[in-house]
Amino acid sequence: MASRLCRVSFIDGERVEHSVEVSAASLYGACVRALVEFRRAGFAEVAFGPTTRLTVTVKAPEIVHAVTVGKLQAWLETGGKTPGEQALKKTLRDALGERPAGNS
Repeated sequence: MASRLCRVSFIDGERVEHSVEVSAASLYGACVRALVEFRRAGFAEVAFGPTTRLTVTVKAPEIVHAVTVGKLQAWLETGGKTPGEQALKKTLRDALGERPAGNS
């Protein structure tokens, strides 16, 4: 699957919207890359809880998706159905600095 430019945004506790543009080949890939960029931009102090809604707008043609951080984390914790999906999930977990549930 080819990467596409995506705008990912969230609204903080002060009701201010923040967004970043990332390139990704999947919806969850865009979410992970955005969380990494938000942290890099100084949002490390912002707690992205399970109910934090990430709105993903895929560019050209524009498509909008909304994913909660909890749904993203749940997806990352499951095993992949194919070797390619397993590798993708490992890459995305590594990008977030997280390990799958049950591993220490």
